Amino acid sequence: MIRWNFGYDGAMISVVIPTLNAGETLPATLMALGAGRDSGLIEELLITDGGSTDGTPGLAKTLGARVVTGPPGRGGQLQRGAVAATGEWLLFLHGDTVLDPEWLFAAEEFVANGENASRAAAFRFILDDEHPGARRIERMVAWRCAKFGLPHGDQGLLLSRRFYGQLGGFRDLVLMEDVDLVRRIGRRRLVMLPVSARTSARRYQQNGYWRRPARNLLCLCLYFLRLPPKHIAKVYG
Repeated sequence: MIRWNFGYDGAMISVVIPTLNAGETLPATLMALGAGRDSGLIEELLITDGGSTDGTPGLAKTLGARVVTGPPGRGGQLQRGAVAATGEWLLFLHGDTVLDPEWLFAAEEFVANGENASRAAAFRFILDDEHPGARRIERMVAWRCAKFGLPHGDQGLLLSRRFYGQLGGFRDLVLMEDVDLVRRIGRRRLVMLPVSARTSARRYQQNGYWRRPARNLLCLCLYFLRLPPKHIAKVYG
C-alpha cells in the first residue's frame, strides 16, 4: 500500500537528468517523481540538456524542472548537472526511465540510514515491452548486477553529494561514463533497491533483442580492455 509521507524534513535529493531530444519520454519520467516533490524528499529536478532541437528544455521548464545547457555527451552533461545541483543527495536518471511508485520509500529509507553516506544505490532494470526478449535481457542485467555489481545508467544512481565528490564524480566521457563511476564505487559499496526503473525498449525494438545486447556486451568488453570510449562509441552506434 502506498504511504505518502508529506512534510518530509530529512536530507533532500536533487534529481539530475541528461537529455538530448527527450521530449517524447521526459514527461513520464518527471511525472513518476511527483510524489517525491510533494513529500519534500526531492529538492529540485535538474535537466542538463545537450542541445535538443525538439523543444525538450522548454518542455522541462513547463514541467517544473530547472535546465542547464551545454555540449552533448552524457558524461559531461551529468558532470554539469551535478555541479549545478543543490541537494545533499543526488539521483541520476535517464530521460526515458520511469521509476515505480515505491521508489519514494526505498529512497527515503536509503538516505535516512547514516551508513549509506558512503554507499550508492541503483534500481532494478525493467523494459517497457512485453516481448519475451525483454524478459531475457532483464534476467541478464539482474545477473550482471548480482555477480559483478555493475548497474548501468538506465537503472538510476542515488548517492550523497559528499560521496560523489570523494569518488571524483562523472568524467566527461562520450560513453561508459556510468560504468566508469560504478567501478569506482565498487560492488561492496553498492546497494540494489527492490524497486523497478522502467526504461524505454526503443533501441532493442529497433536493433533487435539479440543484436543490441550483443553489441552492448562487446562495448563493455572493449571498455575493460581499455579501448578509449571515443572508439567504443563507434561500435555502440
